[in-house]
Amino acid sequence: MAAEDTSVSGVSGRYATALFELARDQNVVDAVKADLDQFGAMLSDSADLKRLVRSPVFSADAQSKALSAVLDKAGISGISANFLKVLTANRRLFAVADVIRAYGALVAKYKGEATADVTVAEPLSDKNLDALKAALKSVTGKDVALNVKVDPSIIGGLVVKLGSRMIDSSLRTKLNSIKHAMKEAG
Repeated sequence: MAAEDTSVSGVSGRYATALFELARDQNVVDAVKADLDQFGAMLSDSADLKRLVRSPVFSADAQSKALSAVLDKAGISGISANFLKVLTANRRLFAVADVIRAYGALVAKYKGEATADVTVAEPLSDKNLDALKAALKSVTGKDVALNVKVDPSIIGGLVVKLGSRMIDSSLRTKLNSIKHAMKEAG
């Protein structure tokens, strides 16, 4: 069932599916997600960790030793730590960010949740975030988790991507439409 989801295809999808099934069987889906989210946050915050994960220069042994130290310091253990070590031993640690995303998608599907990628010009207040979640829930019938990205270049409005649907109500897009209409009219 989970392997049919197009958002979890390829090598990262196979690893994420295997991890998800193991975590589900042991009733630790949320704990593993929390560990992977923590590792993902560490990865995005540390240039050294990114280099360790992505660089083919490091041997599997060197990667494994360094990763073990990082996991110990972060308090990540159990299935999550073993899984990350398997990725390292199989020389697939470079795909860890994609695996984390795919695992998150599997968890959301399992829980009947949807995830929307939202781009805004400036950070939204909690009130506006709640209103957006409620609006998306009324459309999808599911609880919707938001991945919010701030991009001042859209000037105003927002861009929402939910599954294969995208709604672009950004001011930048509206201005570009007007610009093109004026060129065609002239």
